[in-house]
Amino acid sequence: MKKISEILLLIILLTGLFSGCGQSSNSSKSESKKNIVVGVCPGPYGDLFRQAIQPSLEKKGYKVSIKEFDDYIQPNKALANKDLDLNVFQNSVYLAKFAKDNKLDLKAITAIPTLGSDIYSSKIKSLSELKNGSLVVIPDDPVNITRSLKVLVSAGLIKINPKANIATITQNDISENPKNLKFKLVNAAQIPRVINSTDIEVVNGNYAIAAKFNPKDALYHEKLTEDYLNTITVRAADANSQLSKDILEVVKSSAYKSVINDPKGEFSTFAKPKDF
Repeated sequence: MKKISEILLLIILLTGLFSGCGQSSNSSKSESKKNIVVGVCPGPYGDLFRQAIQPSLEKKGYKVSIKEFDDYIQPNKALANKDLDLNVFQNSVYLAKFAKDNKLDLKAITAIPTLGSDIYSSKIKSLSELKNGSLVVIPDDPVNITRSLKVLVSAGLIKINPKANIATITQNDISENPKNLKFKLVNAAQIPRVINSTDIEVVNGNYAIAAKFNPKDALYHEKLTEDYLNTITVRAADANSQLSKDILEVVKSSAYKSVINDPKGEFSTFAKPKDF
């Protein structure tokens, strides 16, 4: 009887021990989900996240780390590889093409206020001053080539062949170029650095701000459509996670809108999503 009692006691002790280990593991797992890493590129969108979203997430118990990338490739690869929990740098058009080309399962959960891709110059004050054969620098990736050409069309500098696929236009689709503009393709992040060696350039908003360009100095402002607004992107499997739900709650909050609409801040002039 004494031996049976000792065995039962041992079983009870072991059960308690393993139960405690399980609780510790679950607690650790739960806490790790509150530690999130956000990928951004240089420019205002990292600032927007820090100022308008991060404080509210921290109030919900999240510990937020920001990781900055200097290109448009690594933030999506890092997200797919689970080195990030979300990223904030790209529009839906770029995301769709990049995800398809690289076979990544990523999803935008919401759009955010965004600066356009605008035309800048250090040599002229108006597009009417452009001379015949002027040099134009645009980004070298396919999505932003198309976007930049659309900006130049909107600015009245070129026309595109009406038979071209408007979603994938390139310089080869230009049907009218009255000023015989010459084109040079440069990595989007590097374009602000070559402003003194070109006549005009089309600069993505985040890189313009990172280079301390003043949007008021732009010769032409892109007319943004909803699909070119930047997004908060997660892995598709996490689109309905608690983190995603909390982010959606934050971007609908008055605290978020107050930061964005602050006339003394840097975001008040950004193009807003329809549901803002």
